[in-house]
Amino acid sequence: MKFIQTFAVLILIAVSGAFLPVFADPDEEFAPDEVVIKLRSPRFLRMIAKRYRLSPAPIEQFGTRPIYRMRILDGANPETRAAELQNDLLNRVEFAEPNFLTQAPEARGNSWSIGGTSTQYANQWFREQLRIPMAHQQTQGAGVKIAVLDTGIDLNHPAFAGHLIAGYDFVNDDANPSEEGVFGVNSGFGHGTHVAGLASLVAPQAQIMPIRVLDANGVGNIWVLAEALRFAADPDGNPATPDGADVINLSLATRRETTLLAEIIAEIACGEDDDFGEQNQCAVPGQRGIVVAAGAGNRTSNIPEYPAAENIGGVIAVAGSNQMNELAAFSNFGSWIDVAAPGQQILSTVPGGGYGTWSGTSMSTPLVAGTAALVRAQNPDWTAVIIEERIVVSSVMLTSPNPPQRRIDVAASVGQ
Repeated sequence: MKFIQTFAVLILIAVSGAFLPVFADPDEEFAPDEVVIKLRSPRFLRMIAKRYRLSPAPIEQFGTRPIYRMRILDGANPETRAAELQNDLLNRVEFAEPNFLTQAPEARGNSWSIGGTSTQYANQWFREQLRIPMAHQQTQGAGVKIAVLDTGIDLNHPAFAGHLIAGYDFVNDDANPSEEGVFGVNSGFGHGTHVAGLASLVAPQAQIMPIRVLDANGVGNIWVLAEALRFAADPDGNPATPDGADVINLSLATRRETTLLAEIIAEIACGEDDDFGEQNQCAVPGQRGIVVAAGAGNRTSNIPEYPAAENIGGVIAVAGSNQMNELAAFSNFGSWIDVAAPGQQILSTVPGGGYGTWSGTSMSTPLVAGTAALVRAQNPDWTAVIIEERIVVSSVMLTSPNPPQRRIDVAASVGQ
């Protein structure tokens, strides 16, 4: 786990005052002078490095697997070099791809709208629409862990008192996943705190595991995200100890489909790959699988965004809805999306112990993650795939006829 290079993972949020989010630059790029490869055997590493003009010493290795982040020595374009590696005549390379980058919308926009109280936060508009009070008569998520992979969290916010467990900072490579930055200066500052507050609002007795993968300006890369997913599944590296998350929230996305993330998420969710009908090997043997809630994106488009669109059992792709029970104007849409959840004018926790309003599918996603935590608390033996199916089947149709989309019903998900 090393310092993150210059890159960006799309934070799916919008400025609350305008209802429509600030869109990211569609020209998604990649880290220069490096490539991510998986070899069919580690014994090929030296030969592959020599043949394709890569540094013989990897920048990083993914645990003990033959997955490496490699430095390109001759200035070749990472996409070109990845294609050459992928077409290795001796079939020594399982996959090769650039370390993809994308820009956070906040890099060109504003931050949250400051204001609100703890009472307003606890009783805002979507609670009755989703029937959250009724769901809490059945369960509040006790015993369940939700990992929030984001910009970190305000560890001292009163709303999280007694609800946080140890996480990790993959930006600074230390055990303190606190938010860093300045409001109005750093575009991604506060995003993780806002997201975590919404998961906690739906599942108030669940524990939150904060994992920092984005810096104060909302930047990160697919390699670090993969490392963080592995950590969330098994923080101490010992499969025999039940310290991993039950639910993971990913309020981030990119249009770049990557094999690295697909492989790691498939192992974490332990779900069948719906594209090929194959059962994935679980990261932790015997595990029920971790439910992954992933934001669908804010581009008002039907173009799939990842990892939400991975089409793996146990992964829930989340769109955004509004107060009128319609698909929000900013939200992506399409058959690749599983459910929607409220994402417009959402009040939640922000750094400094206060509250603020933001809009976007990043706000919708933790409402689904919290719902998954309630279902798992009520049904601890259910797999991630069954929990995903329960949330989708118990959802209701939005009133907007085009495009048709279902919206979560928290109470129905827990049998109310």
